[in-house]
Amino acid sequence: MALLGRRKKKKAAKAGPSRREKWAQVKLAFSMTRKADPKMLPLVIGVFVITLVVAVALGVVLGHPIYFSILGVLLAAVLTAFVFGRRVQRTAYRQVEGQAGAAAAVLQNMRGNWRVTPAVQFNREQDMVHRVLGRPGVILVGEGNPNRLRGLVVNEKRVLARIVGDTPIYDVVIGDGEGQVSLRELERHFLKLPRNIKPAIVNQLDGRLKAMRAASGAMPIPKGPMPTRVPRGKVR
Repeated sequence: MALLGRRKKKKAAKAGPSRREKWAQVKLAFSMTRKADPKMLPLVIGVFVITLVVAVALGVVLGHPIYFSILGVLLAAVLTAFVFGRRVQRTAYRQVEGQAGAAAAVLQNMRGNWRVTPAVQFNREQDMVHRVLGRPGVILVGEGNPNRLRGLVVNEKRVLARIVGDTPIYDVVIGDGEGQVSLRELERHFLKLPRNIKPAIVNQLDGRLKAMRAASGAMPIPKGPMPTRVPRGKVR
């Protein structure tokens, strides 16, 4: 009986949100995006209508109006969902940009097996460095004033040098200036990095870094509003 109970719990954990919950999330995203982005609704409707009209017209020309009409509805639905998702993401990133900890929210919602530790280094001005561990190695992501971030990044690299050995360490500064990476491009930037270490090494390093953090005592995250969530998905 206990075994059956555990299996049911595992199945429930894997089941994820129900259809009703997913639909509620879509409705919430739609209403929030519509308020912040007035162009979203006309654009989504336009994509659906234009795609369907083109498909029907092509079907009439080729002599298969019914077949192309059905195909047009399916294609229009896919393109509409894609455009809607992109507008939702665009609105979400626009809302969190400039907030302390915005990069941490983006990092924690990226696709893939990334081990994110927010605010491993920070100062009174709320400049902060987040540490990410993955197949490329260790990536330090700084957000705030670039000049003040240099010292924070150097401090964290000094700490990591004793733990990660020859593992590559990258550093990224969030922003729109030269040599910086915007929030919208952050996930794409990570996906372009080379896979330098194997998953087993990632697990080993993750254990060492957690042990180091536990031994030194986790530093409190700086006070202030920190967004905790942005939509998952491809960022462009």
